[in-house]
Amino acid sequence: MKTIHVVAAVIRKENKIFVTQRGYGEFKDKWEFPGGKVEAGETSEQALVREIKEELDTQIKVGELIDTVEYDYPTFHLFMECYWCEVEKGHLVLKEHKAARWLDKMDLNSVEWLPANLGLVEKIKES
Repeated sequence: MKTIHVVAAVIRKENKIFVTQRGYGEFKDKWEFPGGKVEAGETSEQALVREIKEELDTQIKVGELIDTVEYDYPTFHLFMECYWCEVEKGHLVLKEHKAARWLDKMDLNSVEWLPANLGLVEKIKES
């Protein structure tokens, strides 16, 4: 089974977390933390900065690693590094996602998450 290495930004502002809804593909309408694939020659942090700039037209500051998630989907193994992040410059403009929300930690279960994100959501709620 092929492994896909991705990074995810858990963007915080005050007591809220930014989450996005997919508008395409097999997981359309499911919710996730924004991010994407790590390309050859990039560090995880560089990939996250690039992906958020591409997807949300926003410059972020990457903070500490929250968790590394490994999850087996039917056709691939996901290796996902998840980092606390903050907006440095920009307004989180949706370029690829269907929708976005700022949620309190206690409201994180109000959306339908991609399966790989469920453990991370619980960890964030406990932090």
